[in-house]
Amino acid sequence: MGSRWPTHRLASCSIALGRVMMRMKTYGSFDAYLKDQSPKNQAIIRGLRRLVKRVEPGLSETVKWGNGCWVGSNGPVAYVYSAPDYVQFGFFKGSSLNDPRGLLEGKGRYVRHTKVREPSGINERSFAALLRQAACSR
Repeated sequence: MGSRWPTHRLASCSIALGRVMMRMKTYGSFDAYLKDQSPKNQAIIRGLRRLVKRVEPGLSETVKWGNGCWVGSNGPVAYVYSAPDYVQFGFFKGSSLNDPRGLLEGKGRYVRHTKVREPSGINERSFAALLRQAACSR
């Protein structure tokens, strides 16, 4: 027997109980994820990528949960999420980070992010300090 709730598969979404749930897009690599973003967001993500490689070169790039991620030996550290008007640069244990400039947003138990709307919006010093803390907390 199947589920007691009807589910119909349509292209890239599922419909169950009258709700539409989008399927997460999958990528084979961070480069594939990057290539699929808008030109503006690609520029932002490239800047964040350079920052991460410079500040925490031991982190590995991957794609998890449909987003570009940086992972340390003890698990995920940071991620980028590409929205139409900005890129989120987020931290999986962001709620535990010292954020004196108040850059981080979010109300969840763990994850926090900052929104970057232009490549010039990458605050190198502050983002590097947050990244260092995040990498050490893992």
